[in-house]
Amino acid sequence: MPDVHRSAVVEKGAELADDVRVGAFCFVSAEAVLGPGVRLDPYASVHGRTRVGARTRLFPHACVGGEPQDKQPGTVPQALEIGCDNQIREFATIHVGTERGGGCTRIGDANLVMNNAHIAHDCQVGSHCIVTGPGGLAGHVTVEDHAVLGAFSGVHQFCRVGESAMCAGNAKLRKDAPPFAMVAGDGARVVGLNVVGLRRRGFSPETIATLKHAFHLLFRSRMRFQEATKRVREEIPDSPEVHHLLAFLEESPRGFCR
Repeated sequence: MPDVHRSAVVEKGAELADDVRVGAFCFVSAEAVLGPGVRLDPYASVHGRTRVGARTRLFPHACVGGEPQDKQPGTVPQALEIGCDNQIREFATIHVGTERGGGCTRIGDANLVMNNAHIAHDCQVGSHCIVTGPGGLAGHVTVEDHAVLGAFSGVHQFCRVGESAMCAGNAKLRKDAPPFAMVAGDGARVVGLNVVGLRRRGFSPETIATLKHAFHLLFRSRMRFQEATKRVREEIPDSPEVHHLLAFLEESPRGFCR
């Protein structure tokens, strides 16, 4: 049987795995599904059609599944899916998706959403990411695996943050942050390769050197983008990381930091 504190409110219809723990003064909506090992600390709340994966923990006053902060007419709240092994810290907020945005906000596995961070409606966040508060993601943002957003950073609607990108504290992203990059500043710019993040992931020195060469051609050579990408493909034909980097940049709907 789930361990539910007597002061908590769990609405009829909610699905709780047998080993779920719900602390004092928590709230769980009728449409919520809490997987095995989920833990809700005191005053945490789960609203709407929210599914929380195994071993995810909501710390005190975390609030997930709230209605979108969207004033456009016809906005219909939909769903939120949170994966396994996430930590959602104090006062963090994550909102459900909308019909207009595909219907579902998604959070992957093993992410750390720090205190006072906000993830808005229709965001798609990968796995092993860190979202630092206060700050957060506006609606429809995509964040790839292993990305890090520093304190007070903010991401504009419909922007993307690439795999293993590091967004410095106070960074303001109005365009996409390229994979493997460090970006910083108001109107963020690429300041280098995220070498520390790549080493922590176990990337080989050879792979890091290859990405450094690609970054030099793309962001420091002053060549036009089309010429730089041609040079990269000619000089680095076989790197999956470089292939992902080029595909990300070429598919960017809003443009990317340079």
